[in-house]
Amino acid sequence: MDSRKSPKETVLITGGGGYLGFRLGCALNQKGVHVILFDISSPAQSIPEGIKFIHGDICHLADIEKAFQDVDVTCVFHIASYGMSGREQLNRSLIEEVNIGGTDSVIQACRRRGVPRLVYTSTFNVVFGGQVIRNGDESLPYLPLHLHPDHYSRTKSIAEKKVLEANGTSLEKSDGVLRTCALRSAGIYGPGEQRHLPRIVSYIERGLFKFVYGDPKSLVEFVHVDNLVQAHILASEALRADKGYIASGQPYFISDGRPVNNFEFFRPLVEGLGYSFPSIRLPLTLIYCFAFLTEMAHSILGQYYNFQPFLTRTEVYKTGVTHYFSLEKARKELGYEAQPFDLQEVVEWFKARGHGRSPGSHNFACLIWDRLLILLLGIAVSTWLTSVILSR
Repeated sequence: MDSRKSPKETVLITGGGGYLGFRLGCALNQKGVHVILFDISSPAQSIPEGIKFIHGDICHLADIEKAFQDVDVTCVFHIASYGMSGREQLNRSLIEEVNIGGTDSVIQACRRRGVPRLVYTSTFNVVFGGQVIRNGDESLPYLPLHLHPDHYSRTKSIAEKKVLEANGTSLEKSDGVLRTCALRSAGIYGPGEQRHLPRIVSYIERGLFKFVYGDPKSLVEFVHVDNLVQAHILASEALRADKGYIASGQPYFISDGRPVNNFEFFRPLVEGLGYSFPSIRLPLTLIYCFAFLTEMAHSILGQYYNFQPFLTRTEVYKTGVTHYFSLEKARKELGYEAQPFDLQEVVEWFKARGHGRSPGSHNFACLIWDRLLILLLGIAVSTWLTSVILSR
């Protein structure tokens, strides 16, 4: 967005209290854009001058419309979602309420309030469900809903379709139409990321990262938060008349463009914090069994103690099965060029907050977790061996 062309540009970011939404808001604010962050939770960082935060629930249309009061919003970035990983993946009702119901409300609010542009933050998972994909592109069909291994991916697929189908629909407050596009993001990383990296570091520090799994040649992708911010800004510009509405109704895969083995990607984080990288490699099917048992344990015990599952079945697929995508369409139509990043700044971020191995850090709690992990793995091995024998 060129602030010289549109000095009074105002954008609203759902999920603006989260990692990506806040970073996007700050980047746009620096460009002279008026930014409204909308979220049920406040940002962890202090809000810069010029950015407005509005507390509200994406599931309530009245809350969303209240955020539009007294302002002329020209673009909405719909980032808010729920259920991406961990125990959140198992809360099906809330996942549906946020991802589908919330998206319906955002689309409705955009049309009612005459917002001409809507950029939706989607995911690789709308086409991926555990099958191998090498250098896939946007011509791939959506994965059939019944084949999605988790409800998050299923609902994100439904929501993306709703957003793209809303492209070209009339606005109630003007003669114009709503222009929409979707960015299918890889897994996000960067200093200060709060959804995945702290969980990974906690496993490392508790001595739970004792093995890797799957084919060592399997490749997945990640995207640095600043690359994803860049893609969102470019996508919003590509929905404008001066860009020929080139992104109108289109999906785009967004990543760093560097397919890598999932565990090798995190090696610099493990070793940078002073821990040994595991030398044990286990079969993917065994870990899938282990994840299934973990989910079953959570379904039984979660009502009494809502613990974080070590792994879910979807996370096993996402981390252990090859799937990566071409950036050609994003380059050609959006002008997207991924900048190079690594995990060193992430390592330094964690070290600055007291993380990292120290002598004698393997305490009694770690030993308890070791025993529990061995027990669950033992059960998983028995289940896995039984299924292998019965399948012959």
